[in-house]
Amino acid sequence: MSYLAIAFTVVFSYLFGSLNSAILVCKAWKHKDIRDYGSNNAGLTNVLRVFGKGPALATLVFDLVKGVAAVIICRIVVTDVMGVTFFGDDKFIGYLAGFIVMLGHIFPVFYGFHGGKGVLLAATTLLTIDPLTCALSVGTFILLVAITKYVSVGSIAAAISYPIFTFIVQTFIIKYPEGVIPNTIVAAMIGAVIVYMHKPNIQRLMNGTENKFGSKKKKTDESENNT
Repeated sequence: MSYLAIAFTVVFSYLFGSLNSAILVCKAWKHKDIRDYGSNNAGLTNVLRVFGKGPALATLVFDLVKGVAAVIICRIVVTDVMGVTFFGDDKFIGYLAGFIVMLGHIFPVFYGFHGGKGVLLAATTLLTIDPLTCALSVGTFILLVAITKYVSVGSIAAAISYPIFTFIVQTFIIKYPEGVIPNTIVAAMIGAVIVYMHKPNIQRLMNGTENKFGSKKKKTDESENNT
């Protein structure tokens, strides 16, 4: 039954994550493919810059619902229906669902494996799994963006801090000894994927060509940080 629980979580979360919010919202609202405009990235930042606040807000809400729903549905099916738990409770299956739904969002099977960067989705799934760790990671993001004015720096810093906060919170605060290592490993995998997806941003930061938050997008630079 444990293998079936894992299989369900992986397949459902990936397919659910592949329903890319930015693509669906822009096609329904503007009848256009967001990947043909701006940075060509199917993420919230690109939607905001290309189509404005309305479609961006709809994309944000869709992503919030998608991340939370994936974790909750997998928890209900695996824990309540199948009666399967890992390491004492349902946290691990939540982390796994969060990781896979993020991969579906980044590499959507329905859209040629070209999606967003997964930052917002990672935050929403984390909010459902471990609110305290989420608050600390989001705080790190806000602090770094406020200091540097670079959204990409905040995203990368939050991704790196995510597994660190997971380990600290679950070891010393909520005291979840059986699952802390597996959960921290999955959190590190999530963080690593987010950092990897920001390789172009890292290169532009090194070159001094990355756009700062609130600045107008340069016409010669068609890449950016996206969720």
